[in-house]
Amino acid sequence: MELNKRIDMLDYLRGFALMGIILVNIIPLLSVKLPAPHTINSSYWRFLYLFVEGRFYTIFTFLFGVGFYIFITRANAKGRNGFVLFLRRIAALFIIGLVHVQFHPGEALTVYAICGLLILPFYHVNKMVNLVFGTVLLMILAIVSFKLFMVFPLMLLGIAAGQYRVFENLRQHWKTTAIFTGVMFLLSASALICQYQFIPVVFGNGSEGDYQETQHFLNIGITIGPIISAFYMGLMILLLQFPLVQKVLSPLKSYGRMALTNYISQTAFILLVGKMLHLFDNITYIQSLYLCLAIYFVQLIFSTIWLRFFRFGPLEWMWRVVTYFEIPPLKKSTKT
Repeated sequence: MELNKRIDMLDYLRGFALMGIILVNIIPLLSVKLPAPHTINSSYWRFLYLFVEGRFYTIFTFLFGVGFYIFITRANAKGRNGFVLFLRRIAALFIIGLVHVQFHPGEALTVYAICGLLILPFYHVNKMVNLVFGTVLLMILAIVSFKLFMVFPLMLLGIAAGQYRVFENLRQHWKTTAIFTGVMFLLSASALICQYQFIPVVFGNGSEGDYQETQHFLNIGITIGPIISAFYMGLMILLLQFPLVQKVLSPLKSYGRMALTNYISQTAFILLVGKMLHLFDNITYIQSLYLCLAIYFVQLIFSTIWLRFFRFGPLEWMWRVVTYFEIPPLKKSTKT
């Protein structure tokens, strides 16, 4: 493992995950009302809970586990105490999350910090044990639709992926990736067809029966979420083997490199625009999509331009300062 080289694929995938996460997070942040049946808003609701909800946060969580393993491994290889540095890192993340949760009650950073502490002992556990235990635990929690508790096994699988060095030399293993993606596609298609059979007509705001029907549909979505997430990741990895796709999606890589900054600023943008335009409890599902598209545009451009001149995102730099108790140069060197 090269000690300082970033794994670009992880940045692409983080950016991809963030773009899905905001589509779901904006709904409770702006108190978007459930749509009326047989409208464009109800169609978008169906799309959101078939293809987005429970699909992208799983990718983001899994990648946190991968990053956890890489961070400690590289720190140890440089002669530093990776465990101490990681403890500082998640302590800082927890504090950021405590601030963030005051504005976004459903935020993930505090949960990530707590789970990061819980999975720390698994760093030295055999990779096969981590893979099997993580997979079995995820399956159990997915079946019973315990979404919050799925964070732990997802991170554990991320550690296992790091131990197996899945994201290194991906180009040499594209056939294996293609087979994996094909299998996940078949499983995802079958799972979505199953979930589709239970789509409600009235979305939980009618009778008790409507509510139960909606919850059953949503619970199925949580259960099958990891399968669809695996397909999404596999497909992205395959597409990014082509230089043209890498070039077209290069802003996504910058977006993912500044994942912490962009995750926090998503909340800031939503709440700020919501306040300025009086959108709270006064916006439809499809209008929330338009606002997300506008935020994508701003953040993708900002991330791309920022990283042309600076080495880290603003919050990433601060996170690094607290982690290492050092002040690294923020601005890129002009030397060639």
